[in-house]
Amino acid sequence: MPTETYEGLTALGRPARLPASPEEARLDVVPNPHAGTVYLVRFTAPEFTSLCPVTGQPDFAHLVIDYVPDRHLVESKSLKLFLGSYRNHAGFHEACTLEIAKRLEAALSPLWLRIGGYWYPRGGIPIDVFYQSGEPPAGLWLPDQGVPPYRGRG
Repeated sequence: MPTETYEGLTALGRPARLPASPEEARLDVVPNPHAGTVYLVRFTAPEFTSLCPVTGQPDFAHLVIDYVPDRHLVESKSLKLFLGSYRNHAGFHEACTLEIAKRLEAALSPLWLRIGGYWYPRGGIPIDVFYQSGEPPAGLWLPDQGVPPYRGRG
């Protein structure tokens, strides 16, 4: 691919440090080579972490991000760094999950997006947070997110 297509990317092909906060993180986008085709892109982050805003203790989640691209794709290294920037971010499960969705929507303007935030228990209660931007496009093959409900020790 021509290099001019990828000018301005902040992470791809170069050393990159984990941003100190989600506000500092940049989501890079690249052109969608199949614009006009309805297809699903899925990112799974099974080891997502953030901090409880009350106790400062770490919270863990399994995130599944599905989107139907329009003109742009998110560059995966920048997404990985963006998600990693939450490691020292204090936020409730609901806030973190929706902030990620909204940042992706702003960066990509996808045809459709959904996120499943499958959070491990805090205070003995698992909290799952789900968001989607609307109805999925007609004809889209939309697989289950594949994360079983929390069952404790069985």
